[in-house]
Amino acid sequence: MTRSAGVRFFIVGLLALLMFIPLFLAGEVIDSRADYSRQTVDSVGQEWGGIQSLSGPMLVLPVVGPVTRTERREVRNAETGEVEVQTFEVTETGWKAPVHVFPDAFDADLATTTEIRHRGLFRVPVYSAEADIRATFGLAGAEALLSEGERILWAEAEFHLSLTSNRALRGAARLTVDGTEAALEPRAAGGPTGGIFALVGDPRPVQEYRLALGFNGAQSLFLAPVGRDSRVTIASDWPHPSFGGAFLPDGSEVSDDGFSARWTIPHLARALPQIAREDYDQAARNEAFGVRFFQPNDFYQKAYRAARYGILFIALTFLTVLLIENRQGRPAHPVQYILIGLAQSVFVLLMVAYAEQIGFGPAYLLSAGATVALLTMFGALGLGLGRRTLVLAAMLTLLYAVLYLILQSADYALLAGSTLAFFAIAFTMYATRNEDWYGPERPEGQGGLLSGLAGKTPDTPPDAPPDKAG
Repeated sequence: MTRSAGVRFFIVGLLALLMFIPLFLAGEVIDSRADYSRQTVDSVGQEWGGIQSLSGPMLVLPVVGPVTRTERREVRNAETGEVEVQTFEVTETGWKAPVHVFPDAFDADLATTTEIRHRGLFRVPVYSAEADIRATFGLAGAEALLSEGERILWAEAEFHLSLTSNRALRGAARLTVDGTEAALEPRAAGGPTGGIFALVGDPRPVQEYRLALGFNGAQSLFLAPVGRDSRVTIASDWPHPSFGGAFLPDGSEVSDDGFSARWTIPHLARALPQIAREDYDQAARNEAFGVRFFQPNDFYQKAYRAARYGILFIALTFLTVLLIENRQGRPAHPVQYILIGLAQSVFVLLMVAYAEQIGFGPAYLLSAGATVALLTMFGALGLGLGRRTLVLAAMLTLLYAVLYLILQSADYALLAGSTLAFFAIAFTMYATRNEDWYGPERPEGQGGLLSGLAGKTPDTPPDAPPDKAG
């Protein structure tokens, strides 16, 4: 490479930008593995019970009333004797749109126990939940929704609860109406969600409905705020909750042993009518809230972040080599810089491959140690850095230590990365404060761009014209 410092910096900068290509390819491999991991998580989760979202309870009051329909009949014309088809309107008693009633008071306590399921290399957190749901209903406004001639069949009222899928139901499923048990049945398939229901008889004298329900789930657990006043608590042994949905908890306690959270939601906070002739179950599900069983900083996220920051660390390594190489001897060749960049790009893939087998911490230590050892040996034997190899080794150790801190804490990744880049630039500015960026001067008319890029400088001045005697 040319001995001009300015040209060397320019070429090394281009080589650093060229390293975007292997880093991009490494990122694509990581994305592919992450997609496969997500598919595995979804598959295992669905087999265990899947994402669970509960909506209800709700009373469904059947309504009958006058129903008018048209009927075509054959009638013989008395004058002509011909048979004619005439249309008649027939009014009879039939089923009308039922009345749907959400509870006045809705209290739910849920407790979940998590476990880890394995499929191949992947770990999938799933949970088993026990729900204790209590509800009271106000029915004073139900008959005000009826039209003339309509009446509610109070004795045929039904108690409904919607679930994401009935396949998740396990263990207890017990409904008591003022202490008397009512038989629960699965709701007929065909709707967008699963569910259960029970014939509860005339609900007007009932004081409280209480439902104990056991079910499995994975990834998240959500509830709809169906009550005029809704109070919900969720407790679990999972230490990494991510609260979300339409409402955040009023308060929560999170520790290494698990979490607990509580919500209190008044009726004015959700856009749901208390009593209606339409089914607002889907609207209620759209306002659901709850918790996701979050896996913080999984190694695919960390590896992808490492690939994003990789260009910074490659550039800093290139800069270190450029500053400490023997400029009086033979400078490092561009191919040698490319080999250094490729080794650091492969580090990301090594980290993912070993993390799938032994976990992130040991995989990072193994991959970073191998990369630092390889580049240090290359600096000593390939670049001929001599004692300056220790500087390269110290710099690489510092870089990968900082990268580990960046990957462990997503909140401080930008702070650490930008600070490292700033100090690297500042150090470079200081180290090159006396640098001759244009390189050694050449006699006028000699050299040029091609000879400069080739690293050739005249050793002796051109021959002088012979002296003329006399």
